[in-house]
Amino acid sequence: MMESVKPMDVASGKGKLRRTFAKVINIKKLTGVVPEDNKVERVKKSQENVTFDKDLVKNAANLSESFDKLEEEYEKRLALEALLAKLFATISSIKSGYAQLQYAQSPYDPNGIQKSDNLVVAELKTLSELKQSFLKNQLDPNPDRTLVLAEIQELRSLLKTYEIMGKKLECQVKLKDSEIIFLKEKFEESMSQNKLMGKRLNQSGQLCNPLDHNLHISALNPTHFVTYLHHTVKSIRGFVKLMVEQMKLAAWEIDMAADAIQPEVFYYKQDHKCFAFEHYVCKVMFEAFHLPYFSNESSSKKKKKSREDKAMFFERFTELRSMKPKEYLASRPKSRFARFCRGKYLQLIHPKMEEAFFGHLHLRNQVTAGEFPETSLCTAFLEMAKRVWLLHCLAFSFDPEASIFQVPKGCRFSEVYMKSVAEEAFFSPEESEPGVAFTVVPGFRIGKTTIQCEVYLSRSCQRRPIR
Repeated sequence: MMESVKPMDVASGKGKLRRTFAKVINIKKLTGVVPEDNKVERVKKSQENVTFDKDLVKNAANLSESFDKLEEEYEKRLALEALLAKLFATISSIKSGYAQLQYAQSPYDPNGIQKSDNLVVAELKTLSELKQSFLKNQLDPNPDRTLVLAEIQELRSLLKTYEIMGKKLECQVKLKDSEIIFLKEKFEESMSQNKLMGKRLNQSGQLCNPLDHNLHISALNPTHFVTYLHHTVKSIRGFVKLMVEQMKLAAWEIDMAADAIQPEVFYYKQDHKCFAFEHYVCKVMFEAFHLPYFSNESSSKKKKKSREDKAMFFERFTELRSMKPKEYLASRPKSRFARFCRGKYLQLIHPKMEEAFFGHLHLRNQVTAGEFPETSLCTAFLEMAKRVWLLHCLAFSFDPEASIFQVPKGCRFSEVYMKSVAEEAFFSPEESEPGVAFTVVPGFRIGKTTIQCEVYLSRSCQRRPIR
């Protein structure tokens, strides 16, 4: 029987390919000879091998043709990439030339304008040539070199554009510096004019000094109240500073004390925890501020003589502001102001706090008996109490009297009614708006005038609408 043809080994493809070509050349000899009887089988086998080798040659030719097509497509794709790279590099050059053209116009530079204009025109011509090359299918013979040159051209154009932008920014900085100098000179001129105008008004008696001891009740206005409120807040902060120093000397945990006053509040700085103590002191000192003499003993009575009552409050204000609180208490130990000082001190300074500060409660016992010892804490407290009392008397001297207000925790911040004691809340990276953590200093209303309260803002508070 005739043997079946075995598959050809790929590893010996080259040798067999050479043998196949040799067999193809001698194929006529094999087909034209009549073999002997004992060699018929061998001739048939050779003819079958020749047929297989023909198929192999045909497959090899097809494979070579496929490789040629792939190589042609790759070269075409690389040429198109080079064309696109050159296109974008040319566009970058046009942008750079246009930027140079703009820069040369202000200040006017005719040579720079001509140079940049020539550059733009040349690059537009290059764009037109690239378009024609693409339409006529004229591919770049050396795309690798074109890609590198296009990248270099684009980087140079970007560098030139950034240089021009840097020059523009330098010009803008110089312009802003000139504006700043001009505004400073204008500000100094305005300040000097204001001082001159103030001197003229003072000489003519038309300008009223809020701290003028000759102030009359008929000349009262919200400016006087704002001035005394400023001095009151200043004295409160002085007392708070002294109280915190006493806490530190007594080895108190300031953080724990602040958290006990206002829990779960995020502070932007460690020093901001003093605002919690200011909140506590203001809360105690301004409690019942809306009641006459901080007491409701006469609140149920009808006020038949409103003008006389306001004149009385203003008289008490005038009487106390020119005296030291210690002297006033010594001369009038049973006055309303004396009762106010005793009550507020006992309410503000807790027995445990006083014992931690001084190691005993003798000071508390003396205050209860109507005597304030000569200590730095008592002196600061009396000065603060005097300021709060003067502000109270001044508030009830207005017609209608000034009212006090504060905002609840979590309230949305409003510049109309509030001002923040910590500006860091507005520069936090969080997207949410800050809410009121607590009121530090209350606000006031005098007729249609609103005096903002001071608040501490924190972003961890829930919002509440302003009512």
